[in-house]
Amino acid sequence: MNRTGFLCAALLAFPAASDARSYADVLERVNTSVVEIHTREQIVQNGTPQVVDVSGIGSGVIVSADGLVITAAHVVQSADRIRVRFLGDIETGARIVASEPAADVALLRLDRLPPSARVARLGDSSKTRVGDEVFVVGAPYGMSHTLTVGHVSGRHQPRAVSGEFLEGELFQTDAAVNQGNSGGPMFNADGEVIGIVSHILTVSGGFEGLGFAVTSNLARRLLLEKRSFWSGLHGYWLEGEMARVFNLPQSRGLLVQRIAANSPASRIGLRAGAVEASIGDEDLYVGGDIILEVLGISLADPDGYRRVRERVAKLNTGERVTIRVLRGGEMLTLSTRVERVE
Repeated sequence: MNRTGFLCAALLAFPAASDARSYADVLERVNTSVVEIHTREQIVQNGTPQVVDVSGIGSGVIVSADGLVITAAHVVQSADRIRVRFLGDIETGARIVASEPAADVALLRLDRLPPSARVARLGDSSKTRVGDEVFVVGAPYGMSHTLTVGHVSGRHQPRAVSGEFLEGELFQTDAAVNQGNSGGPMFNADGEVIGIVSHILTVSGGFEGLGFAVTSNLARRLLLEKRSFWSGLHGYWLEGEMARVFNLPQSRGLLVQRIAANSPASRIGLRAGAVEASIGDEDLYVGGDIILEVLGISLADPDGYRRVRERVAKLNTGERVTIRVLRGGEMLTLSTRVERVE
């Protein structure tokens, strides 16, 4: 066979580019279920009375006809104000009704749902296999309703990826995800939501092929079936050398970073950090309370956080919550009554 004949035969052995899967039809079907989430929060900067507005952006997906939206907890956890933007630039407000930072998922309730919006179908993520093709829709760097395609590259227990995650399973994907994608849906080829975009692992600061999404089954269980309690608190775990740096009277505690206005954490009287500091490789807000104990359960207990979550989940409206904190070198006990948000 001559050279020309060999090249022709080789080309015929591979599928033509036109045979590649197109997601145009399925995107058209699910696109109006995807939303942009814009947040604002106020922080006290450098220990002065000056209050600074900080804005953020993420994504989310509509999961019920009465206006429930699933997103990532880190997008909204300490937000003072949340606005949701739909395809077509329609906007509405939203409030947090459930959150589980340990799994990075949160549930919002919209003030209103426009007629053009569709409800996404939550799939059974246990049926998803490594190698399955998936697509992600979100707002990377504010580029609304951007689609990226990839595969499920792996399934991981959260502890293998991030020590702050406590339970469940994460999908690893090579579908490009960047700032603004967080909280957005990962769809399977049938247009079912099988994951909620959480975070990336990166050295450069940009996407390097290692994106992670919380499985839809875990999000369903924590948000729709259990309604995990939203505290409005963003904290940082102090343990090991960091616990010694902060002179903790026990081996572990939670340093309060930011607190959402009108949240349970705000009502109980917790104080957020007010001074920016770099300690080792960490950029933190210091000067806030350090939580040592909740409902009589010490956070020094390796199983303490899980026990606190279980106790809080069983509390009813009106029941009292007590928290023991270290503030300015003194031990204080704070208390309030539970107010459930629906």
